[in-house]
Amino acid sequence: MVPVLYFRSLCFNIAFYLVLLCFLIFGLPVFLFPHPWALSAMRLWARTCFVLMSYIAGISIEIRGREHIPPGALLVASKHQSLWETFALVTLFDDPAMVLKKELAYIPLFGWFALKFKFIAVDRGAHFSALKNMIGQAKRAKEDERQIIIFPEGTRKAPGAEPDYKPGIAALYSALAIPCLPVALNSGLYWPRRSFLRHPGTIIVDILPPIEPGLTRKTFMQQLETDTETATEKIVAEGRTRDF
Repeated sequence: MVPVLYFRSLCFNIAFYLVLLCFLIFGLPVFLFPHPWALSAMRLWARTCFVLMSYIAGISIEIRGREHIPPGALLVASKHQSLWETFALVTLFDDPAMVLKKELAYIPLFGWFALKFKFIAVDRGAHFSALKNMIGQAKRAKEDERQIIIFPEGTRKAPGAEPDYKPGIAALYSALAIPCLPVALNSGLYWPRRSFLRHPGTIIVDILPPIEPGLTRKTFMQQLETDTETATEKIVAEGRTRDF
């Protein structure tokens, strides 16, 4: 079974990065398209990756709680366990604005597309000025009724790792005064960080009821972490029981 897992993982990774490269090169005309058309192209790439995951790596996807997504401007606070959610979550929202590291915007082709999609690039080394800049960009996204996607822990965490929620999410919540949608997931079981292995099974995304604006920062952070971690523990345990 182990040689089959290695072979399928190798085939998937080759196909995934080839498709990404083709999208970056042959998708250059997207820069001439209006913003909604460009987002449609990005969603097409993401869904192509879903097909590769299913047929090559044996990974399916289950989305729970779609009914909890309210219309209009929204702050989406997602658990971050793998590379997968950085492209998968954009397929769930009308006009997503992903918060990402500024260094990624400097990568040829990839960074250009990030700017075209109007993602929010943050210089994490700049501390206070970075926070101020992020809030400014997020406010413009709010005015455009976009869904701002952020990973509150800032970096990928393996399933079961100790949570580490950064204060940036609380600053956005207070400044934007819009609902915050917690998102739990168990992608790290199937697409582990720092590993080329792709384990067959079902990635579960659990979209939780939104946290309405108006809470104090402390109360908000407590509720966000409690809701997200409780749901994450549940679906991680479900995945391990069913698929491992």
